[in-house]
Amino acid sequence: MLEFPDVAVAHVIQLAVAPVFLLSGIGAILAVMTNRLGRIIDRARVLEARIDGASADLIALLRADLATLSRRAKLIGRAITLCTITALLVCTVIAVLFMSAFLRFDASIPVALLFIAAMAAFFLGLLWFLREIYVATVSLRIGPR
Repeated sequence: MLEFPDVAVAHVIQLAVAPVFLLSGIGAILAVMTNRLGRIIDRARVLEARIDGASADLIALLRADLATLSRRAKLIGRAITLCTITALLVCTVIAVLFMSAFLRFDASIPVALLFIAAMAAFFLGLLWFLREIYVATVSLRIGPR
């Protein structure tokens, strides 16, 4: 039976604390993004219900709004995917840290590469989120049409 020094496991737990807090932040961002996606879907359903029996002018406006909502949904969907990939990579970082303590190998390069990949995915996810917000604000109309 293998015996693991308590010091090594304690050190790995210390190293894993920062990625765990990062996961909390990513979870909060994902909650915001999924909430936005839900609102986009709800709004699209309302607009689709209004198409039946609408005038030709109104149908054209509704279809334009639906096209914008479709674009927003695709952007936020990509952002959610990228941020989920980030969370999975951070989980992998934590797992590799613990495996390195138990199997006694140097995990510095794999952990660094996984963390860089996680930050790249997070960067892209936030960029797509920003694009969705931009599309939402550009298409914003307040007041009567």
